[in-house]
Amino acid sequence: MSMSEDTEAPKKVLESPPPPTAPPAAADGEGGPGSGSAFGIGAIRRRWRREAILQRGSLALRGLGFLFSLLAFIIMASNKHGDWKNFDRYEEYRYLLAISILSTLYSGGQVLRNVHELSTGKLIFQRQTSAMLDFFGDQLLSYLLISSASTAVPMTNRMREGADNIFTDSSAASISMAFFAFFVLAVSALISGYKLSTQSYV
Repeated sequence: MSMSEDTEAPKKVLESPPPPTAPPAAADGEGGPGSGSAFGIGAIRRRWRREAILQRGSLALRGLGFLFSLLAFIIMASNKHGDWKNFDRYEEYRYLLAISILSTLYSGGQVLRNVHELSTGKLIFQRQTSAMLDFFGDQLLSYLLISSASTAVPMTNRMREGADNIFTDSSAASISMAFFAFFVLAVSALISGYKLSTQSYV
């Protein structure tokens, strides 16, 4: 065989191996290192933010409840104008005064407790105990407020039909403050109920 025939022989082509393919990217929150912990931290932060908003909202509502209850108490206690124009001659007004005092003490105590917990970050009671105290306390006081205010309304209306004076006006103002206090404590009871339902007892 000649040299020319050797050079004309077909040459073998060496093929390079295919490049390695990259593994499929892990889905968000699945399989990636640290994705589970990042998701857990985000959930915890959102929960803390939600609890802080609820706590500040409860503080604002109880502050308003304290203000309205205090006004109802002061207006009714000073509603003395001689003879039949004294509040203590009427059982309905005495009942309203007593509930206003009770609501003032309760709302004031709750405001002080919430301010202490927000400023120091320490709970006075356990979390479950605080949630139950808030829920049942708000419900009880809101019921007593609406009961006392509703009891005093009919008599005040009858008095105003015969004589509309400073005594009846003061009585109506005190009743209005009691209604306002009932409204804000009722809303606070809704928030307390939500907080109680989200507590873990395990």
